[in-house]
This record gives sequence, structure tokens and C-alpha cells, in this order.
Amino acid sequence: MALGVATPALAAEPAAAAPVEDAGTITVTARKRSEDILKVPVTVTALTAETLAQKGVISMTGLAQSTPGININDNSSGHADRSFQQIVIRGFTPSTTLATTTSMFIDGVAVASPSAIMSISDPKQVEVVKGPQSAYYGRNTFAGAINISTKDPTSEWHGTLLGMVGTRDNYRLQGSVEGPIFGDVLTFRITGDRWAKSGSWANNAAGGGTLGDQKSTIGTATLLFKPAPNFTLKLFGLMSEDRDGAPAQARLYAYDIKSSSGAIIAPSQSNCSFQGNTRGVAGQGSAVTNAYLCGVTPKLAYPVSANVTNNDALRSWLSSPTNRIVDPSEAVDGYGLRRISHHAHANAEWVINPNITATVLAGYNREVWSTVIDLDGLDTSSITYAANPKGYWDYPYLIERKTNDWSMEGRLNYKFGRLRGVVGASYLKAQQLQGGGGGFAALSPAVLLPGGKAESRTTGMFFGATYDFTDKLSASVEGRYQIDWLGAFARPSGQTIQAGYLPAGTYTGGSMLASAKYNNFTPRAIVNYQFTPSFMAYASWAKGVNPAQFNTAILATSSAIQNAAIAAGGELSIKPEKVTNYELGVKGKLLDGRLRYTAAAYYAQWRDQINAISIIVADPTSATGTSFQNVSANTGNVDLYGVEGDFSLKVNDLITLDGAGAINASDIKQYRSTTVSQLTGMFDFSGKEMKNTSKYSANLGILLHGDLPSVSDGKWFARFDWNFKSGMWSNEANILRTPDRHIFNLRGGVSKGNVSVEAFVNNLFNNHTYTSIGDNYAIDNTLSRFGFYSAAVVGLPELRTFGLQLKVKM
Repeated sequence: MALGVATPALAAEPAAAAPVEDAGTITVTARKRSEDILKVPVTVTALTAETLAQKGVISMTGLAQSTPGININDNSSGHADRSFQQIVIRGFTPSTTLATTTSMFIDGVAVASPSAIMSISDPKQVEVVKGPQSAYYGRNTFAGAINISTKDPTSEWHGTLLGMVGTRDNYRLQGSVEGPIFGDVLTFRITGDRWAKSGSWANNAAGGGTLGDQKSTIGTATLLFKPAPNFTLKLFGLMSEDRDGAPAQARLYAYDIKSSSGAIIAPSQSNCSFQGNTRGVAGQGSAVTNAYLCGVTPKLAYPVSANVTNNDALRSWLSSPTNRIVDPSEAVDGYGLRRISHHAHANAEWVINPNITATVLAGYNREVWSTVIDLDGLDTSSITYAANPKGYWDYPYLIERKTNDWSMEGRLNYKFGRLRGVVGASYLKAQQLQGGGGGFAALSPAVLLPGGKAESRTTGMFFGATYDFTDKLSASVEGRYQIDWLGAFARPSGQTIQAGYLPAGTYTGGSMLASAKYNNFTPRAIVNYQFTPSFMAYASWAKGVNPAQFNTAILATSSAIQNAAIAAGGELSIKPEKVTNYELGVKGKLLDGRLRYTAAAYYAQWRDQINAISIIVADPTSATGTSFQNVSANTGNVDLYGVEGDFSLKVNDLITLDGAGAINASDIKQYRSTTVSQLTGMFDFSGKEMKNTSKYSANLGILLHGDLPSVSDGKWFARFDWNFKSGMWSNEANILRTPDRHIFNLRGGVSKGNVSVEAFVNNLFNNHTYTSIGDNYAIDNTLSRFGFYSAAVVGLPELRTFGLQLKVKM
């Protein structure tokens, strides 16, 4: 099983061989030390390898789908694909595409890019910790943290081989081997995974094919060194590559898109209009009537299509290294996505004595990805356009990014009588470059604009102390003092800047344009009471900080655009976001341990929220007649509150039930968005809800399992899962949302000894509900609808898929 590949069609490891009837004690490390999940006073969901197999969870998308209170947003800037992923916990939706409110870790080692977490093969356990975790984990754990624990190799030879075939050209081949190199002192584990599938949606443009094709190759290696009973060194490495075709997405239009002859290619599905504002800034601009869509998104009114046939001109453009961020040897060579990820970390643990354990972590991550999209997102071959070598109007667009980071952490875990806890320090350095460009005429390197380097350096010192006042009453005090340094640098070729945010001048390549430093202390206090050995309640208060940002892209624009951004409130250096979180929770067991449950209620005050501000300025030098620029500012305040719970019940030896539910509400107190105000004329967003998140979510699983009659060492299982997410708003004005989404999965299998066979059906009832939504534009050769939101981009789901899987353990 490979966690992190967005492949709902793939089946999990067969649960028939070893169904989990009672998972016993589940240990988590949410507070940097091992604790019983039912006794740790934090809201945490732990999915063990057995649970992941039973539920068929093999990807971050599957994890979010089966975990209430979590959404995955892959919709940004006119495309919905695997190049972009925002993990939204408890409704903490980042308002900018580069911001994150949830951090990810592999074996406790920080991963700056969210994409790398999609590529772990065969995990031991996944922990989802909800609520601000800044005291222990630091930056970007504003809403929570996700930690992937990898398996340790054993001193005995073991191996697995898994093969899967399914409809829609699905296939998968995975293998693993582990064993001793030098007895139990040095052991190793190696895994390999290759899977691929065709998309669920036929492309109705010339060239045909399918939209949503995906392929991934993943390899991992682990070394475990135990030279003494009290010392362990673990080395882990990962390499992965994703090669995807054009994404499965479409637009819902507020205006007709027409061919050169006047025939309608894609009809307007508008059902409302607004008295908008030409500037989107209160007190500025003038009134304008804008058509749009309101209520629940309708079904598509035209065939899904995109002009994504590769030709020599496109390949030649992509083969040039000029103005590129990603070298062509590592980049995409046609429409679709290519991503290469590398991860490595070391974890050394020394048990100094029964009371003190020292741990040192070091990690490195490198990721490059590039994607070419059909920006207009439609078959426009009937719109003639002489300036395009294809002979028709089309808008290919390249987006690329390069990130790398390295980190270190040292900590001491201690326990002295009734006092236990941890103290430590950490450092992380991350760098990112991005760029891209495109056009609707002949393509050349001149249309590409590489950005400069953005760098962050984070130093943290943290502590946690828990004191048991009695055998039942405990209190914890935790905190982190964090120093964030951020720097923005000129693009490698040098950069000429016009007057505005900085003095006008030419800056040499790589020179620093701006820097800022922020110091913050993030505490957390917890009181928990163990009423009985099977029932615990807790209350907590915590503060969290999300790092600051720079609006460096605005520096490449003209003085007019920079001054317009300043007038709209856009800032070059943006302050960190802050949150104060209050939480109550209970955990326990009933019915002699057959029923296990957790429940929590929370209230969070999100302040200085970073909001995106889009600037649209008349520009006669632009092909569209206008220039667009996104900046950000601390203009938002939001209250978030809700309740969450989960349970597992072993009804009898035949039936096991598990389920969870969440209500994640939000109440916007203050918000500003020029683009939303331009569309709607709305400037007061108080009382509205956050976008791209489900207010209601739930899941229910029914597992039937037992022994095969008259078959020695034979077992069988059948599992049914229902996953529910309520609809998501496209923006903070709450005018358009997706329908509620119900997904049903069915799987079953038999096993004898080390061999198992499993059959599955994903999306049993072939649900077509959109998976994501984002406001965008109706793009055609007139470019007349480029000034205001005039369409919504929607992500299209994986449709019903059948599969058969065989696994052999050795």
C-alpha cells in the first residue's frame, strides 16, 4: 500500500489476512513522546497500517475523504490537479495559494512542501493532530499537523509482492523486502511502487484521450542501526516521480463562449447577477453589473474538453532552459504534470538512563515540479486565430516551482516521579523559486517570467512539562519561542524595479530585496482528569502563529500597479497570523473495551488573517489591455468553532463498526478581497463562512470477517464504507457552493496463509459531484471577461472503478 498517491482506484492491502478486531493500545507521539491515544489530552486521529488497509486508504485524498474535519483543496489559478494541494483542517482554509495552515512530517521530520507527504510507501501509522501545535511543531501548524511514521526493518527476512489490475487502465505493482545485514545490529528495508491509471473523463477535443491520467513511481530505503540496547539510529530515504496527463477539470460559465462563426461552444449557466465594483476597493471604482452563478453548482452543460495535444512547437518551447526555474531535464515535456521529490532523514535515539532519553533528528527535502495547462480549459479549435501556429485560439500556460529545505532538532525526554516532559530546540531553512508564463500566439522563452528566491529560516526552542497532582489529575504547560527570518531575493538574471515599494533601480541577480524577522512565543496549557481507568476528560488553551509572507511578485510590476496595490492595502511584508484556541474533550472505552470513543469541542479566534488582494490596472502594453497582480495583507479576522467525534465498536466476532463525524463552523468577522468585491459589490463579509471547506462531514464503516469453513488458515472479509462531505463555498461571499458529496466503497477478499485475493469497487454509485471549486474567468479570444470573476473552475471526480488485487507475503 502506498500512502500519498492520489489514486482512489487502487485497493489497499487485503484486510482478510489479519482483520483488526481490537486494536488494543494505540500509541501516538503528538507531544514528542509516546502516549496512549485514549489518554493523551489532544485531539488526534491515528490510522495504523491495519486500519488503513481495512478502510482502503492509500492517499492523502483518501485520508481526507475518510477523516471528518479535513478537506483537500487542489484548485488554484485555473487548474485542479496534483501540482497543488492545500490540507484544510477544521475550516482553516489558507487564503493564498502559497500559504499553509497544516504542517507535515515524516517520522517527526519537517517537510516544507505538502506534495512530498503524498509519496510515502507502506506507512506504519498516520497521525492527524488537530488544533494549533505550535508549542511542539512550530511554523505552519496553525490548524494542526500530520505525521507519517515509517516501518522499522526487522532482523528476519520478509518480503511482499502485490499486483493490481482494474478498470480505466488501472494497474499497480508493489514490492518490499527487509532483513538483516549484520544480525539484529544492522537491518534494512527497501520498497518499490509503480502505479498508473487513465482518467475517468473523455476529452471531447481533437486528439481525444482522457483527462485525469496519472502515474507515479516511488522507492524507499531504510537502514536501522542498533549497536547497543540503549542506542538506535534510523536512516530513511525516498525518491518519487509523478507523471500526469492534463487534469480532469471543467468550468461553469457565467457568459457564453462562442466560435468564430458565432456558435456557442460552452453556454452560460448564470442564474444571477450582482451590482459589482470596478476596483473592488471601498470608496473607489464605479458600479458595474456582473453575471455569475448562485446557489448549488449545476451539472455541466457541455462536453468536457481541453486542447492538450502536444506538438513540436510546444516541445521546442519546453526544451529551452532560458527563463526557466526547473531545468528541462527534470521538467514536463508536454501538457500535464511532472514532479520529482527527494526526501532523506536521520533519527538517533539514546536512552541515557531510565529517566532521560536524548533524540536528534535531521532531514532534507528537494522537490521540483512543472505543469503545462490549457489555461482556457476548453476546446477552442473553432475560434480561428492567425497569430497562433495551430491556426486557432489557444492559451497554453507553464507553471513551475522548485523547493528545498533542511532541518535539525534535538530534544531530551525526561521523567522524574510525577513530573515528565520534553525540552528541545529546532532549526529549519527552506528555499523556494517559482515562475512560468504562456500565451495565445507563438510561444518563446520571452513569455516566461522566473521569480526570485524566497527563503525562510526558523529557530525554535520548546518545552513541555506534565505534572500528576494525583493519580487522576494532571496538568501540562508547554511552549515554544520561535524566531522567523524571511528574505526575498532578485531573480537570478537580475531585476529592474520601478519606484513603489522599494527605491527604483537595477538589482543584481540573487541580491536581497527585502527581509524581516519575527519573534513569537506560543504557549499551551492543558488540564486532564482520569475519572476512571476507561474515561478521561481534558480542557486546553493554546496560541498559534503562522509565519509571515512577502509580496515579492509585485516588485516586478510597473509603478502604476505598485501604487494601486499600496492604495488597496497590499503590503510588501505581511505580519504572521495568530490564533487562540480553546478546547474541551473526552476519551474512553465502554462495554468491556469493545466500544472506544473520543469527542472534542473547540473555539478558535483567527486574527490578522492573511487575505489575497488582486489588483487590476489598465495597461496598454498588455495583450489583455489590463494587468493583474495578486498581493496580500493582514485584513481578516475569523472565529471557528465545532464539535468532532469518532468511535469503534466490536459488535461481535463477526461485525465491527467504526465511524466519525464533525461540525466545523466558521464566522467571518472581518475580510477583504478586491476580486470578490469587484464581482459582488460586497465589502462587509461579517457572518459569512470560510471557503473550500465542508461544514459537515462524517463516515461510517461496516466490517464483516471470519474464518473460511473447512479451509485451514483461511479467512474472509467484506467491508462497506460511506464517506460524506457537505458542499464547499467558492468564495467568502457564500454565493456558490458544490453539492453535498456521498461516496460509497465496497471491498471484500479471502486469504489462505500468506496469499490473499481482494476485489473492490470504489465510488460504488458512480457519484459525479465536483471535488473542488474556485472562482476564475471565462477565457476566450475577446478577453472581455478577464476583468472580473466570470466562471468557476471545478475538479472532476474519479468515477466508479472495479479492481482485483493479489498479494503474497514471504
